[in-house]
Amino acid sequence: MRTLVSPTQLRSGRGKAVYWTVFAVVMLLFLLAFVFPLYWAITGAMKAPAELVRTPPTMFPQQWHPEVWGESWERLNLLTYFGNTVFVALGAWLIQLAVDVPAAYALSKLRPVLGNKILALMLATLMVPASALLVPTYVTITDLPVLGVNLINSPAAIWFPAAANAFNIYLLKRFFDQIPGELLEAAVLDGAGQIRILWRIVLPISKPILAVVSILAIVAAWKDFIWPLLVFPDPGKQTLSVALQRMEIDMPLNILLAGLVLASIPMVLLFLFFQRHILAGLTAGSVKG
Repeated sequence: MRTLVSPTQLRSGRGKAVYWTVFAVVMLLFLLAFVFPLYWAITGAMKAPAELVRTPPTMFPQQWHPEVWGESWERLNLLTYFGNTVFVALGAWLIQLAVDVPAAYALSKLRPVLGNKILALMLATLMVPASALLVPTYVTITDLPVLGVNLINSPAAIWFPAAANAFNIYLLKRFFDQIPGELLEAAVLDGAGQIRILWRIVLPISKPILAVVSILAIVAAWKDFIWPLLVFPDPGKQTLSVALQRMEIDMPLNILLAGLVLASIPMVLLFLFFQRHILAGLTAGSVKG
């Protein structure tokens, strides 16, 4: 296999020095790009408001204000908005699994008529800008077809539009395609129906991709702003992203910045805890074995 630098060059003293120098510089740049914004937000929250807007900015707070975290929690009423966001995110996660998993299984293993064309049409929706769908989706949830129900200020206004996610269905289908057909045929011979096969055989061996889809669903619902802004006009039912934007006018900058840091902690911890599952799930269905 040919590479940019031959193994012989890498084994030489100069080659090793160049390699590790380039590696260290690249890693340092990535570290600065990803870690420095977190550092700036955390230290900025513990600065005084006047110091936070000073030009040129200070790298370290001249006076540390750790009490800003508790003050931000109380003044921004973060407990209420955390509860709203968790409820919305968990609901969106569950309804996506309930819809996307059976849909992907049907497209992969049941092979319905025109299944490939249906999948192609679903994937084509990914090319449509999300902003172009705001008006028709809003009109739909304000007067739900058949039922005639207005879902404004209801978490269902978030859950229903998020239920059928084309990207998640594609990821799941790609993973299900790698499951040996002989395994499912043996279950059919033992008298198992399709629902039982999905529940007892397919889902237990699909934990990596289910973890990926779950994280994508939760993160998308947690950080979404435009759609919750439209469907939650009631301040008491708003999610974190909408509530923090609404209160930014009346709050000191360091209090607001502390609130933003606190709001991001759950998703950062979620990613750090499940990062191995994310990588395993994304690569599991990419190569046939």
